[in-house]
Amino acid sequence: MLRDATNTTPVNLMAVTIFLCGDVMTGRGIDQALPFPSPPRIYEPYVTDAREYVQLAETAFGRIPKPMTFAAVWGDSLAELDRQAPDLRVINLETAVTASEDYWQGKGINYRMNPANAPVLSAAGVDVAVLANNHVLDWGYSGLAETVTTLTNRNIGHAGAGKNRNEAEAPAIVDVKGKTRVIVFSFAATTSGVPDVWAATDNRPGVNLLPDLSIDTIRSVREQIGRVKKRGDIVIASIHWGSNWGYDISDDEMRFSHGLIDEAGVDVIHGHSSHHVKAIEVYRGKLVLYGCGDFLNDYEGIGGHEPFRADLGLMYFVRVDSVTGRLLSLNMTPTQVRHFRVNRASRTDAAWIAAILNREGKRYGTAVTVADENRLLLTWKE
Repeated sequence: MLRDATNTTPVNLMAVTIFLCGDVMTGRGIDQALPFPSPPRIYEPYVTDAREYVQLAETAFGRIPKPMTFAAVWGDSLAELDRQAPDLRVINLETAVTASEDYWQGKGINYRMNPANAPVLSAAGVDVAVLANNHVLDWGYSGLAETVTTLTNRNIGHAGAGKNRNEAEAPAIVDVKGKTRVIVFSFAATTSGVPDVWAATDNRPGVNLLPDLSIDTIRSVREQIGRVKKRGDIVIASIHWGSNWGYDISDDEMRFSHGLIDEAGVDVIHGHSSHHVKAIEVYRGKLVLYGCGDFLNDYEGIGGHEPFRADLGLMYFVRVDSVTGRLLSLNMTPTQVRHFRVNRASRTDAAWIAAILNREGKRYGTAVTVADENRLLLTWKE
């Protein structure tokens, strides 16, 4: 039998490989560095011009050549995506993609990318952008509508937000030719900073907001999944939850994750919101990523949380059995954002991330090792 070149587990020729990452924040400063910047006016308490985020980054680490090409921001990740050749690429798109000027008053942070810069998403071959997060409505309902339209026009699947509850609850469905369907649901929790008023209703646009993490909510999610899932489908629950900083995982989050797997038929939980990576669990053979960290942001030069290393991220390459949805392997490529670009992380930084994942994974029986070319391989207790 063939063997996987990254480890000693047999290759499953019907396995599905899924690329996941944390927050992709191509608005604000990064939008200003792209070919078609939005008007720079933003409405934050301390910054009113998005170009200041470019200046902060350049003061900290040197000049950023502008305009950046659409491929440039992805940097080294493009070659890694080509090498790993995932069947599906899923990101949490944490920005509105709009020319709207109808900013959400009183929110304090306004992420926006000009729709003319949307080719940046195609440059990375994004298949699905999940939208249930705390920035997709930063520029109002018109901004949300334009975000959805822009993604649709670029043939990028989306889930988690829409013009009403039905649209917000609808998943993205990707047919992995010759293998299976992958169904991506997107949810948000108020713990991530999503206002209650952003919840989509029958008559109001918004996001697919979880009212809480109770057993009743698990049953509601089960109903959403049950309306779509067929035998043999792989289901991803992408959840924006928890605070930006800190490694704690609440008992409610753990119970909710387990409940989605036990009761709702979820195969992979893709958690995000934290600006740094968090613990990984394998529960009954199914992968739980509690927090994937940031993948692309404009935080260079912003101080205050340096010990968490928000500049470091991971490319998660998840291999699951296409019949059972069970995790076969997880390998991760450490990255670092510099000059608004995703770069391969150094050996030292890869070891730092590995130490964090090993420390936080003890509770769940997971560990990682640093392999060739600084990639991380997950091990777990069955």
